[in-house]
Amino acid sequence: MQLQFLGTGAGVPSKFRNMASTALKLLDELNEVWLFDAGEGAQLQILKTNLRPRKIKKIFITHLHSDHLLGLVGLLGSRSFQEGTDPVDIYGPKGVREYVQTSMRITRSTLTYQINYHEFEASDFDVKKLTPLKIIDDKKFTVYALPLDHTVFSVGYRVVEHDHEPELLIEKVRAAQIPEGPVYAQLKRGETVTLEDGRTFDGHEFIGAAKKGKIVTILGDTRQAAASVVLAQDADVLVHEATYQDSEVERKKARNHGHSTGVQAAEVALQARAKTLLLTHFSARYFKKDIDQIGEDARRTFPNAFVMQDLEEFEIDDK
Repeated sequence: MQLQFLGTGAGVPSKFRNMASTALKLLDELNEVWLFDAGEGAQLQILKTNLRPRKIKKIFITHLHSDHLLGLVGLLGSRSFQEGTDPVDIYGPKGVREYVQTSMRITRSTLTYQINYHEFEASDFDVKKLTPLKIIDDKKFTVYALPLDHTVFSVGYRVVEHDHEPELLIEKVRAAQIPEGPVYAQLKRGETVTLEDGRTFDGHEFIGAAKKGKIVTILGDTRQAAASVVLAQDADVLVHEATYQDSEVERKKARNHGHSTGVQAAEVALQARAKTLLLTHFSARYFKKDIDQIGEDARRTFPNAFVMQDLEEFEIDDK
């Protein structure tokens, strides 16, 4: 499981940062890529990676501001030209269906595949209780959404991988000189087996502990908010915007424009007991040294915080 950042800028593109878009690569788990937001130029960024548009099976839109949305229709269209025939599920605030269908109609574009829309609005959520809405629940993953605190309706997503089944400890089985065959499956199920030579083995002694699934939280634009902490609780990785530096003046700007500073993102990660914080969505007004400072300031509160660059990959490992 990996994250790849296609765009880490905010508002308008800069020479070094494209608009917001993040890919969650689930190639080993599902042979799929899930895309979170699709800012202007998303498909051009994809061309610089080894991502294949036909692998994109789910797209999650956090909110309908242009810097998170303008690349969506172009990407959907290009997918038709690249053997993309599998359906795509699009999740997002009410209005994303209208945006895509209107754009397709006006430009007389057609697709070679079906789009399944899953829209939600504020009334779908129990905001007072901060109860996340379950929007996906399949055999391997559950995904939740919850409104954040922005100038428009904006949501964050929590992706929870189901725990892995215990694995058979092959080396231990071989050390016990248990011959290969159907007995391996019986041991893995925890059954007690008796071999032809009369030896008996308890399967529970040959299976490891169940491995916890990963939790990845990817937030939309937001002020520092309690909902962010709920979504990021015990997350292996929290992707949080850090649009502004943490001076008094910039904090005021962040509040007025519905955004967060890097330090505020770090405070969310700390409260949520997240393992890793990945900072993104930086104002185009900043130079590299300014963004580096955002990272340094955040690490004083949450040491395991990192500033993400366009096209950078992050491996969500088992540590």
